[in-house]
Amino acid sequence: MPGPPAVQRKMFSYPAGFVNGNMFMSLFQESMILRLSESHREEFLKVEGAKIFEPMPGRPMREYVAVPPRVMENKKELASWVSRALEYGESLKPKSRTSKPKNAMTNAKRPSPSKKKR
Repeated sequence: MPGPPAVQRKMFSYPAGFVNGNMFMSLFQESMILRLSESHREEFLKVEGAKIFEPMPGRPMREYVAVPPRVMENKKELASWVSRALEYGESLKPKSRTSKPKNAMTNAKRPSPSKKKR
């Protein structure tokens, strides 16, 4: 029985794949990134050129890996890793799509303006 359908949305202004509200793959600049389980991530990081995804230097996203060019060129290997990422995404707790307030102060008490001293 197939799992829930994957949907495409944007993340970091790039196309990304989501399942149950969880991102499992995305493009970012010139890279493809995949979200993998701990065991699959350890296996993937043994591939030459594979690394933990960092959208900004020093800011790793712990479950995500950047796909090296060698894997990108091998369609069968790439499909296998994308499939593992999708399976992992399906295994995660579904996220609800609730809208967040645009302004964090929307539901909080706003501070009163300070009075100037003369």
